[in-house]
Amino acid sequence: MQPKIKDVARVAGVSVTTVSRVLNGERYVKDDLKEKVNQAIDQLGYAPSHIARSLVRNKTNLIGVIVPDLTSSFYSTILSSIEEAASTNDYNLLVCNIIEDIDKELKYINVFQEMRVEGIIIMHEKINEEIRALIHKMNIPVIFSSVKPMDQEFASVIIDDYKAAYDATKYLIELGHEEIGFIGGDMRDITSGQNRYSGYRNALSDHSIKIIYENIRFGDYKVKSGYEQMKDILRNKQTPTAVFAVSDDMAVGAMNCIWDHNLRVPEDISIMGFDGSQLTELARPRLTSMEQPIQDMGKVTMAALLKQITNKETSNEDIILEHKLVVRESCIRRDS
Repeated sequence: MQPKIKDVARVAGVSVTTVSRVLNGERYVKDDLKEKVNQAIDQLGYAPSHIARSLVRNKTNLIGVIVPDLTSSFYSTILSSIEEAASTNDYNLLVCNIIEDIDKELKYINVFQEMRVEGIIIMHEKINEEIRALIHKMNIPVIFSSVKPMDQEFASVIIDDYKAAYDATKYLIELGHEEIGFIGGDMRDITSGQNRYSGYRNALSDHSIKIIYENIRFGDYKVKSGYEQMKDILRNKQTPTAVFAVSDDMAVGAMNCIWDHNLRVPEDISIMGFDGSQLTELARPRLTSMEQPIQDMGKVTMAALLKQITNKETSNEDIILEHKLVVRESCIRRDS
C-alpha cells in the first residue's frame, strides 16, 4: 500500500498538521521538524496526493485545453507555446484531443469540472448549446484561442482572418495572377471557414477579377484533404495559375498533388498557404504563407486566462494579433 500522510507523521514523530504545513511550504515550521518530515518522506517514498492538496488549498493549478486535432502542425505548435507559458507559471495542462467530436468534447468538459480546473482554453468554435450551458454553469474563466465563437460572452485571442485572407489573395493578384484557385476550410467555422473565404472573394471582386467557381474547393485543413481538393481542381479545363489554401497543411498537400501530376510549383502553379507553421520551411519549395503569430498566440492566450483566474472574473474582450505575409519560394510573378 502507498504510504499516507499519517505514516509520515508517525515516522517523523510529529503531528499530521506539521507534515501538511511542510508539504504546503508554509513558514513558521522549525527547521529541525522540517528535516525530520523530509527524512520520513524519503524513507517511506511518500508522494503527496495532488487532488488532496488541491482540496485543502482550494487551488488545483490545472488548465483544461480542448484541441480539435493534434495531428495539425498549427495546433501542435500553439499547444506547445501554451504549455511553456503554463509551466512557467506553475500550471499543468489537461489536454483533450476531440478530433472534431462534439460528444467527446462534452465528456471532457465534465472531466474538467470533476478535476476542478481553474480555467479552460478552447481551440475550435463549433460548440453547441449544451456545451455552452455547461461552461456557463461551471462559472470558471474560459478563453478561445485562434478562433472566435458566435457567443460574444467569451474572449478570444485571434487575428483578423478576413483581412489576412484578403491580403494573401491581393498579394497573388499583385504578382499578376488573375486565375486564382481556392482551397477553403469547413464552412461551419466562422473564423477559418467563412471569414477566409469572404476575404478571398472580396479581394478578387475589389480588383475586378472574375471568380471561377470550378477552381474553388473546401477541405478539412489537413494535408490529405489539400491533395484531394487540388486533384479535383486539376481535372478542370481551365486550371488556375495560383492557388490559395487556408492552411499550410492543405497547401503542402496541394503542392504534392501538383508534383504527382508532372507539374511544377511555382513555375506552373503558385501556391499560397496560411498559418506560418513549421511546414512552411520543411516543404520544397519552401511555402509562402500568411503567417499567424502562433508562438505569441499561445503565450497571449495563457496570459489572458491567468489574468482572469487571478482577478476571479471572466472577460469577453478579444485580443487581436497582427498577421504577416512571409514570402518564400512557392509563388512567382505571372508573365503577362
